[in-house]
Amino acid sequence: MNSVGIDLHRKRSHVAAVDEHGGELFSRRIVNDPDTFVALLDELDGESKIALEATYGWEWLADLLEDHGYELHLAHPLRTKAIASARVKTDAVDARTLAHLLRADLLPEAYVAPRELRDLRDLLRQRVVLTHMRTALKNRVHALIARQGIQRAHADLFGPSGLRFLDDLQLRPDPRSRLEVLLRLIADFDREIDALAREIDRRAKHDPRVDVLRQIYGVGRYLGMLIVAEIGDIERFPSARHLCAWAGLTPTVRSSDARARLGHISGLGSKALRWALVEAAQKACQGGGPLRQDFERIARRRGRKIAKVAIARKILTLCYYGLRDGEIRCLKRPGRASAMKVMAPSS
Repeated sequence: MNSVGIDLHRKRSHVAAVDEHGGELFSRRIVNDPDTFVALLDELDGESKIALEATYGWEWLADLLEDHGYELHLAHPLRTKAIASARVKTDAVDARTLAHLLRADLLPEAYVAPRELRDLRDLLRQRVVLTHMRTALKNRVHALIARQGIQRAHADLFGPSGLRFLDDLQLRPDPRSRLEVLLRLIADFDREIDALAREIDRRAKHDPRVDVLRQIYGVGRYLGMLIVAEIGDIERFPSARHLCAWAGLTPTVRSSDARARLGHISGLGSKALRWALVEAAQKACQGGGPLRQDFERIARRRGRKIAKVAIARKILTLCYYGLRDGEIRCLKRPGRASAMKVMAPSS
């Protein structure tokens, strides 16, 4: 079995291959062209397994290699210390190191989500990105009218009455022109976000895992779908603690001699998942039930920001058991049954 390491870049990449005894078969720099990659790998005799670092834009190459039947291993970029700490660091050295780590079964691997799941993640993350961009435009509107000394009379400046208020404002030509541009852009974003929301809602209605997660305070269809997509196969996590650590919601630890110090959360893993959990925690803290009680208790001791992160971690723990067992036996919304038995799909 040959072992191949690929150091991928945007335009060119370096490919190194070794045999089962560690002997170098080739080490070449090539352009990022699908036919070039396939032709180079076809030069190898026998079966080959390939190590690819999870860097910017790795998905297209992973799809190409899997379509041609190669055994793909995705290297975790933060854990591949042999590359990061090398005294001599070049593309050729990085590719060769990946190949040798793969051959020795020492490669720290990252999860390779199926193509369908990656497409779903892109759909959900696009709504997050567009929402953030729309918020930035709305902030520009608030700043524009503040510079004109205008006090807004509406809590929601972009609702029906708020928009009528903006239309009736008496402004000089230049500020009025900039305001009209911002309002047109916000309307365009509203239309695209609404279309995405309808598509996501349609998919969520047919996913029983989302119904399970919606029993948790603060989790709606969209957040439930985002949590499902970001986590992927729940069976790859042996416990809820492992899932929380993967999501970057557990504290860092600095231990020396007999002293241990807990720091801030690690912030590793999916940013979109942490955003979804904090959004769910925000809604849960404003509602009632056990999560609100836990939030108030922790906030009195540690402050509201730390309490909100703690509630996000509790919600993720509930998500783990809900996805693993197909039911959540506590923290129900009012009027729901004590447990909702749903067999969650394995993929």
